[in-house]
Amino acid sequence: MTHLMMTKRRTFLRRAFGSAMALGLAGGAIPGSKDGGPPDRPVDGLRTTRREGKALGSRVAITALHPSEALANQAIEAAFAELDLIEDVMSLYRPESQLCRLNRQGVLDRPHPHLVEVLRAAVAMSGRAGGAFDVTVQPLWDLFSGAQAEGRVPDPGEIERTLRRVGFRHLEVGTGRVRLLREGMAVTLNGIAQGFAADRATAILRRSGIEHALVDTGELLSSGAKQQGGPWTAGIQHPRQPEAFASVVRLDGRALSTSGDYATSFSADRRHHHILDPRTGLSPAAFSSVSVLAPTAMEADALSTALFVLGPVRGPELIGAAPGVDALFILKDGRTLATAGFPAVA
Repeated sequence: MTHLMMTKRRTFLRRAFGSAMALGLAGGAIPGSKDGGPPDRPVDGLRTTRREGKALGSRVAITALHPSEALANQAIEAAFAELDLIEDVMSLYRPESQLCRLNRQGVLDRPHPHLVEVLRAAVAMSGRAGGAFDVTVQPLWDLFSGAQAEGRVPDPGEIERTLRRVGFRHLEVGTGRVRLLREGMAVTLNGIAQGFAADRATAILRRSGIEHALVDTGELLSSGAKQQGGPWTAGIQHPRQPEAFASVVRLDGRALSTSGDYATSFSADRRHHHILDPRTGLSPAAFSSVSVLAPTAMEADALSTALFVLGPVRGPELIGAAPGVDALFILKDGRTLATAGFPAVA
């Protein structure tokens, strides 16, 4: 989870024990905006309008800057309506969502175009990441969650049997029908839907005439500038100190997403947590958190999970093949590594 810098941070900890270049981490080029980036002077006449809510299992906040508070409220209302639609389609928390129906029945006719778009993007990311990202890991989540309720972790045999129901190549996505080709398969979009939601909400705001805004769906996407001028900034939570930030970053027109082992743990030592390698059924051991800046929030969301799974050796290869992408890695031993273009402000 990435947190907006709305108030003065209590603590700031950033330890750079190794350089990105020494480790061969390739920094992506920062894409330029059409107007040359946010202004470095205060933007005159803007009023701040903000609304919070919940969607896709996460707190959501939308901040819009516009001279007309009425227009800003109307735009934010439209953005929240879009988020509600996305939840109707993709939520695991609404039993009649299209995703829940797919998981129950193994087939879904007439899927919403949003669902088709996200599933196709997920399958494409699975291919890019060599299977390290896979939305069909829901059976593994269910296994670990059920075992945790019994005060244990799954044994190797249980994991091996569950892995037979995991695999993006057994997910068939068409405009008229989506199918799970193996019995007992299930899909979770928790690693990509929040990013898609940020992209869609931002698009609604822009279409409504909002040039300066920040959308936080658990993934962050900014437009324009803060009222004081200059780019929006965000604090990245320290994975071991909840009241501290590991870094503060400029949101330079790209989206920011963080995946961490602290969000949901299945064991006290965080060895087993909600990020699961779909190839082994286990949680990756190298990182405590991975933060990604990418041109879209959906890409940043999926990449943060994929890079977490790939680890420090294979992850840089994926970054190098992704234009406009930078990343910050925090290893289990506390070392912090970043690509050369990661726009930390301190």
